[in-house]
Amino acid sequence: MDRTVPKTGSEEIELYMRTYYSLLRSSDAIRIETLVESHLAMRSSLHEHAAEAAPDVSALMYSALRLPPCITRVEEVLIGQMDRAFIAAGYKNIASWQQVNAPGRRRRAHFNGDSTLAVYIVSRSDIDDLVPMLTAFQIEWNKLHHLMQGEAARDLLQRQLQQRSIATADFEELARRLWMSPSDLRRLRLLWKNEFAENLLYISRHRKSMSVRLISGSLADYRRATDAWWRHLCDELTDAGIELGERPIYFVSSNTHSLINLLAGFARRYEESLVSYIEGFQEKSLLTEYEDTKESYSKSTDNFLYFVLRQYLSEKGGEAKRILQEEESRLGIYRIASRQGFAMETQVIELGKLEARWFDRRLGRADDLEPLRHSNAIIINIDYPLGMSSYELLSRISAGAGRLEGVYVMGKAATLNGRIGDMMIPNVIHDEHSQNTYLIRNCFTARHVRTYMRHGNVLDNQKAVTVLGTFLQNPNYMSVFYKEGYTVIEMEGGPYLSAIYEAFRPQRHPINEIVNLQSVHFDTGFLHYASDKPMKDGQNLGAGSLSYGGVEPTYAAAIAILRRIFYNETEKLIETTFEPLPSF
Repeated sequence: MDRTVPKTGSEEIELYMRTYYSLLRSSDAIRIETLVESHLAMRSSLHEHAAEAAPDVSALMYSALRLPPCITRVEEVLIGQMDRAFIAAGYKNIASWQQVNAPGRRRRAHFNGDSTLAVYIVSRSDIDDLVPMLTAFQIEWNKLHHLMQGEAARDLLQRQLQQRSIATADFEELARRLWMSPSDLRRLRLLWKNEFAENLLYISRHRKSMSVRLISGSLADYRRATDAWWRHLCDELTDAGIELGERPIYFVSSNTHSLINLLAGFARRYEESLVSYIEGFQEKSLLTEYEDTKESYSKSTDNFLYFVLRQYLSEKGGEAKRILQEEESRLGIYRIASRQGFAMETQVIELGKLEARWFDRRLGRADDLEPLRHSNAIIINIDYPLGMSSYELLSRISAGAGRLEGVYVMGKAATLNGRIGDMMIPNVIHDEHSQNTYLIRNCFTARHVRTYMRHGNVLDNQKAVTVLGTFLQNPNYMSVFYKEGYTVIEMEGGPYLSAIYEAFRPQRHPINEIVNLQSVHFDTGFLHYASDKPMKDGQNLGAGSLSYGGVEPTYAAAIAILRRIFYNETEKLIETTFEPLPSF
């Protein structure tokens, strides 16, 4: 087998991966069409209706949400790691191309305004994510193209373009001609918004035939990209008087909003503005939710306000963002965007500058947290890296940090035994990248989270498997793991544990072994909340999103992580502040 293809236990998945890795070795572009056969044979759980003539709307939406909107016009996709790789390949002006973003995936990409998309990758996991996604998108596009060759469907769309609306009967007729339910067609309309009719007309006139060219994909370049990220981070913080090589560090992998919302108290202070904001919505469900929460003695409005604040800032921006940025700077909170490779925000939080009076009340009493004012420790929070980029990032941090005090990972996962919205806490993680099975001493148990969750279950002592990609799973693959007691499917745990192994052992992580990490000298904690149920029809990631339903488990996990950091840091400060009595 090609050494670039890890052994997954599924011949179909391995064949698919071997196919695209071998083709990508070519210096020329490869046609996505050449991957369709092996993609269909894989029978991906995320693309379960790939081989059928009717469109798989869930797979189409999943792919479209994780690709930039310009993908409708893209014919060639260039994949590389750093600017200099694209320049060496003859693409000298990519930095001047339009920077484009996908709603559901943080990946740096530039569009030339015509038909070429340049995508920056930071680990091989980006290839395992991007190539199947492009293939799925093209398969579903071409199904729609075939179904729209008749004049009737085009006439319905032309009418909508002219009238900016479509009658219910016409909409249902269009759904029938596209071999999908009206509810699925409404999902597409919600996805494409004002471009709905225009995009469908474009699909009807153009069969999709994309090509992919791998400009660079070496391990050395992955590490150069990570080094560039670290140097930029250190330079930015040196200007603020922070030397990362001299400070104890608590590393957190989560998102860009939950920790700061809990620490800075913005939402509570701006509650009146946020309520006025949602009162202006035509849809009153959020306002009703707020009023119900406000009237309940057993509920806190904090989670709700955090949810609304994120929308408020994205829409209002301007003055509100400026005020919050000034407040963050005063509280020792720094947001640093990467310049190359990683499309990721890094947050650095100085514990000693935070004000306990603004903390979310669930983090503890302000008086009990006063010792934190004497701390010189910092939290480095990074925004959900994908797959092997987790390994690259944590390896670089552990090598450059003054002292690593803890590693805490919060993320979404699929559950094979629970419900969407449940929290899963593993103490065994099998990594498909290294083929290692890691035994860990997870610092979290159900009792650390249960108090902050009203709806979902909290399942500790679970076994998780770190998969290679969201599309690189099929029912047989999941069934094998489920029979072995694995109930959580996620994408970061294994690579993080490989980096943790190297942070406390004098050698590179092993391959295909059972690895005991229970003696690691710093804190380690993993919390995953369920975003989908891939073994239950209609409940995979393509079928929808957690939306407001994901707020509770997100903040339950974030609270547990911050409380753990505060406990460890205050205990350390008390030990160093009060000298022990001499023995007699």
